[in-house]
Order: sequence, then C-alpha cells, then structure tokens
Amino acid sequence: MDGRRPPRRGGFSPYELTEDTPVYVISVAAQLSGLHPQTLRQYDRLGLVSPDRTAGRGRRYSARDIELLRQVQQLSQDEGINLAGIKRIIELENQVAALQARLAEMQDALDGAATAMRQREAAVHASYRRDLVPYQEVQQTSALVVWRPKRQQSD
Repeated sequence: MDGRRPPRRGGFSPYELTEDTPVYVISVAAQLSGLHPQTLRQYDRLGLVSPDRTAGRGRRYSARDIELLRQVQQLSQDEGINLAGIKRIIELENQVAALQARLAEMQDALDGAATAMRQREAAVHASYRRDLVPYQEVQQTSALVVWRPKRQQSD
C-alpha cells in the first residue's frame, strides 16, 4: 500500500473542493509542508506520499497529502523513525481505517437485518388466530388415579 487514501465514492462534482482534491503543485506543497521539493519527490518514489498526477505527469498534492507530509516529517524528525518504519505505520493506519469503515458497513447491515427480522416476527405474531387457546404443558406425576363410574340408584 502507498500513502494514498481510498477513492471517494458517491456523488462528486468536479467543481467541489475537498481535502482530497489535488490542487497544489510541488513547489506550493513544499512550502505548505515545510519540506524541500526534492524531499517530496523522494517520499513519492518511496511510496510514502503519492500525489495525483496530471496528464503531463506533474504532481498535484491535496490538503490531505500536505497533512500526511507533515506527519511523515514529524515521525522522522521528532520521533526518530526511519522512512521504512514510517511507511509501515502509514500502511497500518490505512488498513485500520479501511477495517473501521468495513466494520461500520457491516454494523449497518446487521442493524438493517435485525430490524427486518423484528418486522417479520411482528407480522407473524399479528397473523395468529385469536380463537386458539395457548397450550400449557401438564406436569407429569407418578400418582395413579382410578376412575369409577357412579352407580345409578334404583328407586
């Protein structure tokens, strides 16, 4: 995995600017992140932060890419983590984010299935015949009952 986010889904307007919209050329991205353009190129080659490309293969960075560049720099300089370790951290963070999104999808599906089951159960209960008497199990005992018919008296 590289340092990219998953593609956006759903309705998208080409004029809508989001944090994922690639708008910054490398010189602007370098200024915004506080890094040298050559460092950005190296991060791209290593797969740490991979910006979108124009038709002419020019790099275009998004606001999310700029934030990721800052995070890479912070991990490298402040935490002393090497670039291979940073790449692994980014991969794991992306994996966790994907799993959390999948978990949310599955939870929504489970909630929907539970609601549908309750509705079907309620429909079955509503269809019961009301003239039937509920059955109650009789408790079995070992007592012996003898039945003797009454004798008719003669007058």
